[in-house]
Amino acid sequence: MNDHGELAARIGALLKERKQTIAVAESSAGGLINAALVAVPGASAWYLGGGVIYTRIGRERLMGIPREEVKGMRSASEPYAQLLARRVREKLGASWGLSETGASGPTGNSYGDAAGHACIAVSGPASGLYDAVITVETGRADREANMQEFTRRALLLLESCLR
Repeated sequence: MNDHGELAARIGALLKERKQTIAVAESSAGGLINAALVAVPGASAWYLGGGVIYTRIGRERLMGIPREEVKGMRSASEPYAQLLARRVREKLGASWGLSETGASGPTGNSYGDAAGHACIAVSGPASGLYDAVITVETGRADREANMQEFTRRALLLLESCLR
């Protein structure tokens, strides 16, 4: 089991022990966060679902976040990551919401963020009490390496909130 698998297994054990659930909305990690969680045997006890919210259309149609709600907010920002984590938790009725949004590379995004930039957020069951958000800057243009690092950091943030 790789680092992601071990982290995901620990997260699953914590969620199962608490009888809580998780929902995930990710972007530049490309589905790796969801895949790490689903790969844990018994994930159906605590993983409700998730998706890759990669475009404005995905944000509007899958997450129900209209353009007006994000007016003045950059997609690869901490406020947007927090909104996305809350919304995926609400949409799926999960105890916890996890989100990631950024620029995996090899170039930056249209908002001026360099490759290797991501914002990751957790929304917990008690309003604001368990919420957390971080910004990751890898300093690398390697798309796959950045996707792996965004996944690792998202799982670590979630695990820290669960503890």
